[in-house]
Amino acid sequence: MKYFLHLAYDGTAYSGWQVQPNAPTVQAALNGALAKVLRQPISTLGSGRTDAGVHARHQVAHFEAELPAGMDEALLLYRLRRTLPADVAPLRLHPVPPSANARFDAEARTYEYFLLDAPDPFRRDQALYLDRAPDVDLMNAAAAHLVGQFDFTTFSKSKGAETHYICRCTEAAWHPTPGGWVFRIRANRFVRGMVRLVVGTLLDVGRGKHTPAQFQQLLWAQQRMAAGTSAPPQGLFLTRVEYPAGLIPE
Repeated sequence: MKYFLHLAYDGTAYSGWQVQPNAPTVQAALNGALAKVLRQPISTLGSGRTDAGVHARHQVAHFEAELPAGMDEALLLYRLRRTLPADVAPLRLHPVPPSANARFDAEARTYEYFLLDAPDPFRRDQALYLDRAPDVDLMNAAAAHLVGQFDFTTFSKSKGAETHYICRCTEAAWHPTPGGWVFRIRANRFVRGMVRLVVGTLLDVGRGKHTPAQFQQLLWAQQRMAAGTSAPPQGLFLTRVEYPAGLIPE
């Protein structure tokens, strides 16, 4: 049987989502906990890969397993919550068709990046504090140029497993939030490092280094060296993964 597991995690202590040799990752912790509870080897596949220090309010992973006698989905979820470390929280578990894929069936993903307008010791690992507030109106004027379908090579890390860099972005804007601002971006897919590079370059706009029109030219240039530096990881959250109607039970 194949299952979708919805989960949240604080990525501070992890070297990202994906299993890596000699490094703690969320996927490794999840695989280990599932294997322990189900008493069989388990390999998960996530909807996407978050970098070291990046968090998720909504990540989705699929895995295949036969539940032991006497165990249903509710009991598996309960035992998984007791087995995983406190910074990884399973939220929901349900069966899916054998062809379902947490990564390739996802129709859209939403990320949020949080800025603080005053230092907050309780959010030092979940948001970025800037001692000089950037011009958010300028950053929003620049972010508006992201909406549409573009080649995001400018805002990608060095070429790896990506076969193309075209993403269809349907939302990109800064919004006021208690304690500061949040940048929300929604797209059908994201290339490696994209959101942090977008945020870092938008912050350059907010500091007066680029105009919104120049930001648009950077996007169109399709040259990685044109972008600014990546924003630090701690402010970034994967907040929503969307699937076709009917795949996720009501």
